[in-house]
Amino acid sequence: MLKEEIKNIKESRRDLRKFGLTVGIVFVLIGIVLFILEKPASYYIGGIGFTLILSGVFFPNILKPVNKVWMTFALILGWFMSRVILIILFYLVLTPIGLIAKLSGKHFLDLKIDKERTSYWVKRKKTSSTKIDLERQF
Repeated sequence: MLKEEIKNIKESRRDLRKFGLTVGIVFVLIGIVLFILEKPASYYIGGIGFTLILSGVFFPNILKPVNKVWMTFALILGWFMSRVILIILFYLVLTPIGLIAKLSGKHFLDLKIDKERTSYWVKRKKTSSTKIDLERQF
């Protein structure tokens, strides 16, 4: 699946121009911040940014290999990070909720089988319904 997505990376002239301008502007902004902080790497990063911007405007086809590498890295990073985020969400949010519910005796679903019951239908308290309530069911 990931290999298929990498093969289908868009490489039209418009997409390459957009890539060059977007990444170039971000690099220039990072270079400006580093320049303000008086870091020597600011010149290199700013230079790379200006090169990407100029290439994107005038020669977008030159950016094909750079775009391919960049987007491949982005797809792999996205695949990996989505799993990391889901694991963190599960173990730091859902697992504690389940443990607290289990320790407190809370059951979110009534799954116990009672052979003496004829029905598992839960009776609802009668509430008065207006015409608006019936029209707007959700």
